[in-house]
Amino acid sequence: MKSYKSCCAAGVFWTLLLLAVDQVTKQLACIYLKGTSGLTLMSGVFEFYYVENRGAAFGMLNNRQMLFVVIAVVMIALAAYVYSRLPLEHYYGWLRAVCVLIAAGAAGNLIDRLARGYVVDFLYFSLIDFPVFNVADCCVCIGAGLAVILLFTVYKTEEFAFLKLH
Repeated sequence: MKSYKSCCAAGVFWTLLLLAVDQVTKQLACIYLKGTSGLTLMSGVFEFYYVENRGAAFGMLNNRQMLFVVIAVVMIALAAYVYSRLPLEHYYGWLRAVCVLIAAGAAGNLIDRLARGYVVDFLYFSLIDFPVFNVADCCVCIGAGLAVILLFTVYKTEEFAFLKLH
């Protein structure tokens, strides 16, 4: 059985790894895509395209950076709290992954907002004209989607008693 320390160390490791991938890919986008017309990977399907996003998903709530900073901090704190309270049983492994994904994604975009005043987006599915996004966005969306699936198919309400404040 895992120890609490090794479990938390693993969570920190995976969060930092995903955060590093996000930040490195954003830096590469700044170096190689900014000021260009983009780079087509698969014509009519997928492109790298530099965008400075000053809003939330799909550019909503433009120039409300402090709101997004607060939301990101709350998301990171909540993910860390849930992760730290999860029982060590293998059964909760997927919820650990959810916490890691959400924390890494929130932290990645938080760093951009604080350092740049905007989030660097660069992944574009032109086939469906999906808004330009980044690795941090993928982490948050995959984490949130996985959470919804797990909450409706795997876990029962009573299995979350460990989250109650005593």
